[in-house]
Amino acid sequence: MNVRLVVILTLACVAGIFVLQNAAVVEVHFLFWSARMSRALLIVFLLAIGGHIGWFLRAYVQRRSRKIL
Repeated sequence: MNVRLVVILTLACVAGIFVLQNAAVVEVHFLFWSARMSRALLIVFLLAIGGHIGWFLRAYVQRRSRKIL
């Protein structure tokens, strides 16, 4: 089998197990906003937000360091 296919299938199985184990519905309160969603969806959503913030901060720091040099 192709190594890439094995890695993709393994990650898909791990993601499936993660979703099944974190299917409980939680309520999220932020300022005046409130929402109910599954815990797995909340974790994935927060991970995506954190990844985007880190990516933008890294780009900002790199751009700023080029201006200084």
